[in-house]
This record gives sequence, structure tokens and C-alpha cells, in this order.
Amino acid sequence: MQFKCKLPIPKEIKERFPLSETGAKLKIERDAELKSIFEGKTRKLVLVIGPCSADNEDSVIDYISRLREVQEKVKEKIFIVPRIYTNKPRTTGDGYKGMLHQPDPSGESDLIGGIISIRHLHMRAINETGFTCADEMLYPSNYRYLSDILSYVAIGARSTENQEHRLVSSGLDIPVGMKNPTGGDLSVMMNSITAGQHAHDFIYRGWDVHSEGNPLTHAILRGYVDNYGKSFPNYHYEDLAYLCQLYAERPDLKNPAVIVDTNHANSGKKYAEQPRIAKEILHSCRHNSDIDKMVKGLMIESYIENGCQKIGEGVYGKSITDPCLGWKETEKLILDLADIY
Repeated sequence: MQFKCKLPIPKEIKERFPLSETGAKLKIERDAELKSIFEGKTRKLVLVIGPCSADNEDSVIDYISRLREVQEKVKEKIFIVPRIYTNKPRTTGDGYKGMLHQPDPSGESDLIGGIISIRHLHMRAINETGFTCADEMLYPSNYRYLSDILSYVAIGARSTENQEHRLVSSGLDIPVGMKNPTGGDLSVMMNSITAGQHAHDFIYRGWDVHSEGNPLTHAILRGYVDNYGKSFPNYHYEDLAYLCQLYAERPDLKNPAVIVDTNHANSGKKYAEQPRIAKEILHSCRHNSDIDKMVKGLMIESYIENGCQKIGEGVYGKSITDPCLGWKETEKLILDLADIY
């Protein structure tokens, strides 16, 4: 390994780019409401929604500003947490790894520039739209760069079994969703939730730290692939009922909850299937009170334009990673979900 340069510690970045008092107040308020939903004290549908990857600051803020207008129309039924996913896991390790690595998707890797860019983007979201957002915790040690900004964290399918992800999740005070692994073994996900909810002592960023456990750690169902790479869903009624059973078998777990990912293997990456899948999940909730209590929301991949493009094509608001639902379809879906829920 070639050690190119020493990165600034999170405290230095936060001091250089501080969150405003208004932004800090908004985060406290939104965190409290989100916690109330996961604890079952407030009945609203959480939508963790947005681009597969946050590749362009202006188009992401444009998209989130549109979400803000819709949020006002559905605020009695739906709580929106925009996806600003700034670091992307890659199955083979190759390809675009997100804004953290490449602030310019067509440029070279620039991790210092990336750290500053992702903080700036999340701060713009708060300051310009009032949204605190979600990001994937691909690198647990990097969470501290955004710990005063994020309201939701997802642990990816390839990271759920990783010990460091589990232990760091146990020290967070916001909801952390643990995805089922790509192979579909739900016991791995349930073990990860258990680890996240328990207290631990471990090494983090060169410190000996103690965590109290995070009672808001929960499941994310995202479908799975078999030994031949074929996608299979796990959002159907029977899948949700089985997850209810798994939670019942672990009475030590607090706040049994699931966010259902409507894309990835659940849709076979057919982004246009997401509205149908979302509505089927709510249909299951209407027919089973236990499922209704457990399902806290949906994860939806959505952007301004339908589909995806290759890096360099230059279509504004179109994903450069997985294909996403376009804005027209997204707006209709959110309004439909508010009518159904």
C-alpha cells in the first residue's frame, strides 16, 4: 500500500464546515419524529427515497427540493427521508464508488475533496430543503464526518455480516437498517440486528469505545440471488409474515421493524416495478395487523429521469449506477401511497 496523504479527522471537518443552529434544531426535531415512528408511537409511513447514488450535487438538490413540495402534501401520512448515498459498494470492487471517492464521476479519485463534497451536499439538503437525509455506511470509520447531519443509516447486503459495521451501529442514536445478505439468509440479518441492539466495547478510530446498544436497529428486506445469480424477491405476504415470526422468536429485540427495499433483487432491478411492489406491501399490511405494526416504511430508488446512463453521457438527473424511477412516476407513487396508507 502507498500512503498518499493523511486525511483530516472528523472534528476538523466539522469545525471547518459547521452545521448551523437552524440545521441542528431541524435534525433534533426530525430524529425525534423518526424515533417515534420506529417505536410505534406515531403511525406514518417512512419513505427512504432518492437516487441510487448521489452523483451530482445540483441535480440531487433539485430532486430533493421536489420531494419537499410533495412532503407538504402528504405530511399527515408519510415521513420522507431522502437518500443521499455518497459511497457505493461494488460487487467486484471496480466502477464508480460514489461521491466520497470521486466528487467528479469522470475525474480521478480525490478522497479529501470527496469528504468535503459529501458534507457540503448533506448540509445543502438541510439548509435549502429542511431535510435530514439517509446515507449508506460503507466505511464505518467515515460515519463521524456526517454524524451530526444524518437521520438514517443503511448497512448494505455485503456489509451486514461485518463485525465493525455491527459494533459501530450499536453506538448510533438514529435508526440503522440491516439489509439481508445477497444470499438471502435472514438469520445473518437477525444476528446483525441483535448485535446492533446490544452494548459493546471495541476499537473505533483509534479509541477504546463503549456503546450502549441501538434499539432502533432494524431489518431491511431487499431480495436475494441464488447460486446461479437469479434474483428472488422477499417482499411478499409470506416473507413479511415469516419475518414477524423471526422477531417473535427473539423477544429480547426492541422495536421490531422492517423497511422493505422495492428495488434491487426485489424488483430484479426493474425500476418500473417499484410502484407495484410498494402497493403490494401496503396491501399485506391491511390484511395482517402484526405485519402492519412491523412494516415502518419503504426504500425506493428514484431520480429525475427514468433509468440509468453511462458516466459521461451527461443526462441531467439520470442515475449513473442502478436504474431509478423518474420524477413523474415518483410523485404519483408518493401521492398514491398517502391515499392507501
